[in-house]
Amino acid sequence: MSKIFGTDGVRGCANVDLTPQLAYELGRAAAFVLKNKTDKKTITIGKDTRRSGDMLEAALISGICSVGIDVYKLGVMPTPAIAYLTRKLDAMSGVVISASHNPAEDNGIKFFSHEGFKLPDEVESEIEALIASGLEGIPNPKGSEVGIVNYIHDGEKQYLNFLKTEIPVDLTGLKIVVDCANGAASNITPRLLESLGAEVISLYSSPDGMNINANCGSTYPENLQEAVLKHGADIGIAHDGDADRMLAVDEKGNLVDGDQILVICALDMKKEGKLKGNKIVVTVMSNLGLKQAFEKHDVEVIETKVGDRYVLEKMQELDASLGGEQSGHLIFLDHNTTGDGVLSALKLLEVINKSKKPFSELAVQMTKLPQVLVNVRVKSTLGWDVNPTIKGAINKYETELGSRGRILVRASGTEPLIRVMLEGNDYQELENIAGHMSTIINQEIN
Repeated sequence: MSKIFGTDGVRGCANVDLTPQLAYELGRAAAFVLKNKTDKKTITIGKDTRRSGDMLEAALISGICSVGIDVYKLGVMPTPAIAYLTRKLDAMSGVVISASHNPAEDNGIKFFSHEGFKLPDEVESEIEALIASGLEGIPNPKGSEVGIVNYIHDGEKQYLNFLKTEIPVDLTGLKIVVDCANGAASNITPRLLESLGAEVISLYSSPDGMNINANCGSTYPENLQEAVLKHGADIGIAHDGDADRMLAVDEKGNLVDGDQILVICALDMKKEGKLKGNKIVVTVMSNLGLKQAFEKHDVEVIETKVGDRYVLEKMQELDASLGGEQSGHLIFLDHNTTGDGVLSALKLLEVINKSKKPFSELAVQMTKLPQVLVNVRVKSTLGWDVNPTIKGAINKYETELGSRGRILVRASGTEPLIRVMLEGNDYQELENIAGHMSTIINQEIN
């Protein structure tokens, strides 16, 4: 059986890989599996701003209702808002139709449990097995037993109220530039920050279905950096398409990534006695500078595989309050059950507000080591890790770098990419090695 779920739900080119038929089958199978695990009878559904969202939403809803489960339809909402509202509305599950930071032609479907956490691997495997069986054994209710759609018109208001309650911060006097990536937070983050007293300059907040993540958002911060300098802003905030990520720009126009934001927030939380166990969970992609910064302050760093789901699992296992990724997936587990780019922005702004210091002064609490990241697009990621030529090259460069740096090669969990990351003191050396590795991977895989 081919695997349907990746590290962040089901993802692919909409209407090619992720078809309405597959969406219908996912809705039908997931509703059947999940209704046998709880007495709740409703699933929440939200989406980002992609053109294909309506098509997939209609198919997904049809599958869910065909099993006798009702739907709370929330419309365009950030992924973390769906996680929150699934809990608030006491639903059996939540579904988000989004491909996060991917281009507009892609889309995805990811499920949350009734507690607002991503579904465990074993539940996803049950859903996959049911689809592989041709949906065998699922009944077809009729009449009044068929599911219906309930439209939730105040979901955005409920989420905004939740954020204000969780992080009650006064932003009066701050000038903030926000890049909404033409995505799900386009009508939320600017409105929230203005309501808290900030002067807000909003960028890329006019989605048209095809401009989501298009040369904007957390994967393209250059325009935000320019805008912060142009407007003399105190800070810039960047989201991705579904707003579960957040990166920032300081008042000097410098990008401040997820590692640096974790250091800023964790050290503040430790000072306030709110960093449980004085520990933080990150991935193997985190910069060595993060570890060095935390060593100075006796904060334990625990590493996981790449992917916010693995960070979250480890946080739950260790009862940690903070974890995240360099990419800007930041999980404040005392506040929400998933990466929340809007809440993360408020947490960072809260620290800036308390410190009375320019953002750039807080960012230098961590010194980043030079890092080179290269994505090699491939036809398929299958078998790359057992290829003897690629393995030999990795071993060679690990030996050459020794204690001066490190090399990490891995397959993306969401796209047909092999990611090469190098870190060390000599940037030119890292670039040369990255170029050689890219050539070898292209020759061997493509």
